[in-house]
Amino acid sequence: MNNKQNNELAICGFAAVKELEKNQSSRIRRLYFNAEKAPLFGGLCRKLAKQKGIYNQVEDTDLQKLSGTVHHQGVVAMISPPEVLPLNEGIVQHWYDNPQPILYLDQISNANNFGAIVRSAAFFGIESIVIPINDNQANISTSTYRIAQGGMEYVHIFSVKNPEFFLNDIAGKIIRIGTDVNATDSIEKIPFFCGAKQNSENNETSKAKKTALIILGNEERGISENIKKSCDHLVTIPTAKKNLDSLNVAQAAAIICYEATKIY
Repeated sequence: MNNKQNNELAICGFAAVKELEKNQSSRIRRLYFNAEKAPLFGGLCRKLAKQKGIYNQVEDTDLQKLSGTVHHQGVVAMISPPEVLPLNEGIVQHWYDNPQPILYLDQISNANNFGAIVRSAAFFGIESIVIPINDNQANISTSTYRIAQGGMEYVHIFSVKNPEFFLNDIAGKIIRIGTDVNATDSIEKIPFFCGAKQNSENNETSKAKKTALIILGNEERGISENIKKSCDHLVTIPTAKKNLDSLNVAQAAAIICYEATKIY
């Protein structure tokens, strides 16, 4: 929940606030907690006291007002709204020079799904996510932080104004891999699309040679047609049940993150 008057974002959820304390406690302006969680934030309160921050024990009703949700888990931290950095050539060059998987979210509209994807990315070591500047794309919010369960502290979020230009600009440098339920290639081919090779003698797979941009589409429509046309490859998650052709995008992201990272 954004507090526009104070230009703050409410971070709630025990894991999310604990990771914030661990990694960037200086960002916390104000901290509120209920009686149950009070003993677990003594160290953070001492840090806030040194930097003249505000902390206080309050009732759950107050936490709900601060966070805008009943799912606050007994603690709310108020921070300056995180900045989503615009993607630039230097970052793209770094990706090119250091092969790795990157996620691109094509109009993922649900904040909870966005948060779950961030959590999976952080869990599997994917450090960068790109989102379009679009009204249909969820952005960093109280919900994404809570669902990410602390993962937001380990992932960089970048934005692009023109997705088609971005995808065309990285052609030949970064492998653009879209997810599509109607694709004929399995996600197992992702490493090989990026230059990995199978050694027939010992059945070992070499490391991938190129960075992969994995594109995840909207919850209902999948990736847009313009984005799909810009992809080098389209992949799908094989299903055992033909009448169930897709997963929730957050579930699919976890599987794809695993497949995309194990070769790098």
